[in-house]
Amino acid sequence: MKTKIKVLVVDDEPYSREELKHLLSIFDSIQIVGEADSGEGAIIQSIQLQPDIVFLDIEMPKMDGMQTAKSLMEFKNPPKIIFATAYPQFAVEAFRYEAIDYLLKPYDEEQLSETVSRIIKYLKPIDLPKQGKLAGKLAIEENGEIIYIEPKDIMYVYKEDKFSRIITIDNAYETKASLKELENRLSTYSFCRIHKSYFVNLRYINKLSPWFNGAFQLELKGSNEKLSVSRNYVKDLRTKLEI
Repeated sequence: MKTKIKVLVVDDEPYSREELKHLLSIFDSIQIVGEADSGEGAIIQSIQLQPDIVFLDIEMPKMDGMQTAKSLMEFKNPPKIIFATAYPQFAVEAFRYEAIDYLLKPYDEEQLSETVSRIIKYLKPIDLPKQGKLAGKLAIEENGEIIYIEPKDIMYVYKEDKFSRIITIDNAYETKASLKELENRLSTYSFCRIHKSYFVNLRYINKLSPWFNGAFQLELKGSNEKLSVSRNYVKDLRTKLEI
């Protein structure tokens, strides 16, 4: 039996719930396990049903989507959030709650298909039927804007102070997202941890050289900077490089 992604649909408008449930029903990888018409109901249903994903409306009375997402994030194993709203101005705030995606109403079938593809890549459930080959971009917040980065263009990522810095072939970005979160979101691509504060894209590794005390240095294509490979991560890196 194939593993399905458990989804909870939350919206105070019955028509919107039914529309989204209908659109999601065409995906073999999705199992709608429940629905709720309020933030309070979403929390109760999430405790009972343990969904993988919550499609969460933002504009709801009493407890809105943002407040609900904040409460859900306090769970030991919180579900991932897909925000759904008719108001694009909430996008920046939505990604502060580590949302996988942000859907605008009325729902667009092509956009929803891309969202499902992004969910599959993010969660990597075992033996899921494929929903197309669309590769999702990495969405980050920088200076109040949402920037979308092609994972294949990322050379390496590292932590500096309270920020994570993403170095691409032609730019550099700064985000408050943790290194672990970024590593998880890029886990379906060819990245490897080389240090507690660094992970790199294997496709850009040009040279790996012994350094000292079992550590190594690596050189990346298109960069003059040399990165240190901690001896704790050398074995895993060599295995992934098939050395």
